[in-house]
Amino acid sequence: MIMIDPVDFKAEVMILAKDIRVQPKEIHIREMSRKWGSCSSRGRLTFDKKLLNEPKSFRFEVIIHELLHLRYPKHGKMFNALLEEYLRKNIEKK
Repeated sequence: MIMIDPVDFKAEVMILAKDIRVQPKEIHIREMSRKWGSCSSRGRLTFDKKLLNEPKSFRFEVIIHELLHLRYPKHGKMFNALLEEYLRKNIEKK
């Protein structure tokens, strides 16, 4: 089992937030039944506890997706273009 500590997970979120140039107001980890994560209109990010057991590459995909919602609330063209760009950059870093 992979398991990352919640404190380390939140640090990952903040590192990626700095890279994307956004600032989440709150980061929460709890059980979620249907999603890996969510972003509120007030800047609160919530992630499913199960994400802590997933590989780093998958965690980053979910984190980046939710962080981008701080800039673009809907899945429009800009959101999708930036998501694709950040995921590509993440793959190139490996």
